[in-house]
Amino acid sequence: MEQKEYKQQEISIVWKPKLCQHAGVCVRRLPQVYNPKEKPWIKPENASSDELIAQIDACPSGALSYYRREK
Repeated sequence: MEQKEYKQQEISIVWKPKLCQHAGVCVRRLPQVYNPKEKPWIKPENASSDELIAQIDACPSGALSYYRREK
C-alpha cells in the first residue's frame, strides 16, 4: 500500500492516502500542520510531538500513524 512519511525531530508521521476518508479531523485539530492546499500538505515541524500524537490517535480511518525516531 502506498504511504508517505513526514519527519519531525522526535516522530515520523505515516500517511496512507488510500485509507483516508477525508473526515478533516487532522485539519480542524492542527491547521498549522495539515493544509491540503499546500505541498507538502503535512508540516510536522509546526507542532509538538505530543500534539501530533494526540491528533493522529483521533484519526477515524487509520490513514495517519506515527513511529518514534531514534535520537
